[in-house]
Amino acid sequence: MLYIDKIILPLYYGGRIFVFFAHFHRRTDKNKWEKKEKYRPRQKKGAGFYHGRKFMRGTFYGIGVGPGDPELLTVKAIKAIEAADVLIAPKTEKKDGSVALKIARPYLKDGVEIVYQVFPMVKDFAKNPEAWEENKAEILALLNAGKNVAFLTLGDPMFYSTYIYVFRLMEQENVEIITIPGVPAFAAIGSRLNRPIVEGDDILAIIPGTADRADIEKILSAVQSAVVMKVYRNAPEIVDLLAENHMAEDAVLVSRAGLDDEKIIRDIGAQRGEPLNYLSTILARRN
Repeated sequence: MLYIDKIILPLYYGGRIFVFFAHFHRRTDKNKWEKKEKYRPRQKKGAGFYHGRKFMRGTFYGIGVGPGDPELLTVKAIKAIEAADVLIAPKTEKKDGSVALKIARPYLKDGVEIVYQVFPMVKDFAKNPEAWEENKAEILALLNAGKNVAFLTLGDPMFYSTYIYVFRLMEQENVEIITIPGVPAFAAIGSRLNRPIVEGDDILAIIPGTADRADIEKILSAVQSAVVMKVYRNAPEIVDLLAENHMAEDAVLVSRAGLDDEKIIRDIGAQRGEPLNYLSTILARRN
């Protein structure tokens, strides 16, 4: 049944005008007055409800800080770091500090809250989900308090990064996420050494050194240029595969690119047997 929500009744009396407001509502089948249902806005990203009351969540940022040189951070990354209320500094259990935080430190504002989070190696993601869930809960609590939270990550956030797994967890929670790209290590190395990585119609392959030998061998045989990352574990085997595909002679290995202890090795065969840092990359081209 149609109803009138509001009417205005003007009344002229004694030289004055009086205005009366009246509300009318439809009647239910039980002959009782039915109140209009109060409008509740649809929950959007960046907003949430706590005991029925709306609150504003903070924004979650994933910020790529590049391979090591603080001057390689983008302007957008610097602005996001300066505006963040909380910085998440990831680290492994074996290390006391965070390399990503060290790179970003020149741009930290006074009083910014820093939260260190320990993340297991990605290969153990399925074996130790509790650690990931604990970190997720901590980040969510900060966001629900209305704080903008920035997760710092080496290189580019969407390139072999721990951030990718955190991003997927946060995406499940209807959180507003802004990801800011960073310079990946291999791109910084190419420019640092004035060395073209790929040109013309050449095919470039980016290979994790932790992949199966057969897969690496198959890929190397089909491309003209290769970037091999994560070579710390089986570098001698990688060097042999590059040599078999005529790509070792001109190859270069760079460890901890852009950091104070950067190491450049132009004769990758001479490095055989020497321990390598996790942040080690090989650039190779077919002769």
